[in-house]
Amino acid sequence: MKSDPIYLSKKGRLKLEGELKRLKTVDRPQIIKEIKRARELGDLAENAEYHAAKETQTHIERKIAELEDKLSRVRSIDTDKIPSDKAYLFARVLIKDMNRDDQIEYQLVPPEEVDVDNNKISIKSPVGAGLLGKSVGDKVEIKVPAGTLRYEIVKISRNE
Repeated sequence: MKSDPIYLSKKGRLKLEGELKRLKTVDRPQIIKEIKRARELGDLAENAEYHAAKETQTHIERKIAELEDKLSRVRSIDTDKIPSDKAYLFARVLIKDMNRDDQIEYQLVPPEEVDVDNNKISIKSPVGAGLLGKSVGDKVEIKVPAGTLRYEIVKISRNE
């Protein structure tokens, strides 16, 4: 596993901590009970429930290890100290699509906090990377598999 730091908002860190807590206090004990129950059914060699439960346990343990590793590398960012004159991490960026003449707002987030349903896009995605460091009034062209996107930055704000 990598040892690079992971930069998250306080909300992002709390989300990972909540997921880890659920895995350890709910999912892990539940799967242990399922394994015990499946064992009581007899012959383990042909016991599909037992094998499925063991596979789920492996997945849960892997996810716990992954989250513990991530949390050990998390560096929280005080978003109040990030300048709001440019599109930096955690900025909300209102852009005008110059091809379709409509507007959309994205929040630039680390990959661990992506939430497409709420327009939170990764700074490592083509659009996120293309907006990073830009200012209000800047026009950007971003190459994506479907072609070239043309945007103008209308507004940049910082509110979580």
